Amino acid sequence: MKILLAAINAKYIHSNLAVHTLRAYAEKNVRRKGLEIEVAEYTINQQKDDILRDIYEKAADMVCFSCYIWNIDYVRAVVRELGKVCPGTAFWLGGPEVSYDAEDVLETLPAVKGVMRGEGELTFAELCEGWKLKDIAGITYRSEDGTICENPWREPMDLDEVPFIYQDMKGFEHKIIYYETSRGCPFSCSYCLSSIDKRLRFRSLSLVKQELGVFLEQKVPQVKFVDRTFNCSHSHAMEIWKFIAEHDNGITNFHFEIAADLLNEEELALISTMRPGLIQLEIGVQSTNEKTIREIKRTMDFKKVSQVTAILQDMGNVHQHLDLIAGLPFEDIKSFSKSFDDVYALKPHQLQLGFLKVLKGSYMEKRKEEYGLVCKSEPPYEVLYTKWLSYGEVQKLKGIEEMVEVYYNSRQFEHTLAALEKMTSSPFCMFENLWKYYKDNGLCYIQHKRSARYEILLDFVKNNCEQTELFKELLVYDYYLRENAKTRPAFAGENALGKEKIRQFYEEEATAHRYLSGYTDYDKNQMRKMTHLEYFPILKKTVLFDYMHRNPINYEACTYEVII
Repeated sequence: MKILLAAINAKYIHSNLAVHTLRAYAEKNVRRKGLEIEVAEYTINQQKDDILRDIYEKAADMVCFSCYIWNIDYVRAVVRELGKVCPGTAFWLGGPEVSYDAEDVLETLPAVKGVMRGEGELTFAELCEGWKLKDIAGITYRSEDGTICENPWREPMDLDEVPFIYQDMKGFEHKIIYYETSRGCPFSCSYCLSSIDKRLRFRSLSLVKQELGVFLEQKVPQVKFVDRTFNCSHSHAMEIWKFIAEHDNGITNFHFEIAADLLNEEELALISTMRPGLIQLEIGVQSTNEKTIREIKRTMDFKKVSQVTAILQDMGNVHQHLDLIAGLPFEDIKSFSKSFDDVYALKPHQLQLGFLKVLKGSYMEKRKEEYGLVCKSEPPYEVLYTKWLSYGEVQKLKGIEEMVEVYYNSRQFEHTLAALEKMTSSPFCMFENLWKYYKDNGLCYIQHKRSARYEILLDFVKNNCEQTELFKELLVYDYYLRENAKTRPAFAGENALGKEKIRQFYEEEATAHRYLSGYTDYDKNQMRKMTHLEYFPILKKTVLFDYMHRNPINYEACTYEVII
């Protein structure tokens, strides 16, 4: 019997932890003779016909799809056509997007034999063994007479029984590596499916350390922990953080989703000793409106979050990513703008402005009518409007989100934005005005080149303040802080330092090495190619940008103020 586990990922660099884990567990525990299990990973950017043909040619007896909000439409389309060209194949679906409305899924997709609900390792193994469907917990299936039957949910499994899939890294090259040390969540956030599973379980630390050792030995670029709140157990988090700090290979980065207000002094002290770039932290704030936080059953002390993120910011060795969600109950445009300004003031390296997704099975879905919450009918079920936030206001926030992505999260305009903030009533208003400028000048929905974004921002400044020359200098500074560009952008004009002084500087630096001490093996021409020298008349300084040495947190060039 041949079984195909199919994953349709959002991007090529993503890997699907679920399908690889299902295969590994079944291969370890199923004794059925002649069983062949294959994994196939695709992306939503591929042509459906190409995937259809590939699955058809694999000639599997059973095909199982892993389903999420980002791929369910794609899976539905592929399965409908597969049912026509592979009438003898049994199709099964699993994952969070089909676990909570399995009967509806089977009614709308006649080609599908059944749905695996919730955790799938044991369920899939029993399907592989050929158990009678009526005896398999955690499935909804179509019986021989076409009746849809739903079995009880399966009890959660011991995480130590879940196989480690990365002993052989073949096939995971150039992919993001996802890793799991816990399942379930102690919190009850009404918009999140993780809150449904209160049975929080952890993988044994002895196993975790052994497996982390594999990543470190292989010098994997990044490992993303998928634990919902990694630091909900102080002892668990500390042991793992101690291990990766003690065994740091100087390359691997570890990503954690945490609750900042749970970090204590011991954890912060440990984090302060880590190599810059060893870990990065994703912190969900969602809102600073206390009424909203209570209503969504979220546990968060924003005052503590602010204190902790400020401490982390001062350390300078940890990348921080903070999240907000628009469309939550009791959050109107005024309230959201305050939440935005509150979080923006913390100066995270990235600020994600997300929009509420009304997930099937979530508590939020059950309260839709009460909140006047209307969302899209198709995945990802994103909010259209609520009784507090109109559709027009949601669209305005979409525009502000784009401006934040382009001008803040890119980290390419840091000094320019800092100066611009001082000339507007609030950061939210600054991005709102910038979006209005885009709309008024027909700049929306266009893929602008990076240099064009600088020109647009400069034009925006010209229309809003009188200090154009200062902002031009700041834009030049920001441009060269990230970009070793040898073709000078049009907005920058001529380098005020002049060609002769620049030539003289590199001639002297090639022998004296007053600033570029790490360039002793390079001549003056090589040094000039690897650095940039610029004089800023209004800022009254000459700056040397060193691109061989960059900040590992924000990728900015190392800078030296030069005396000429």
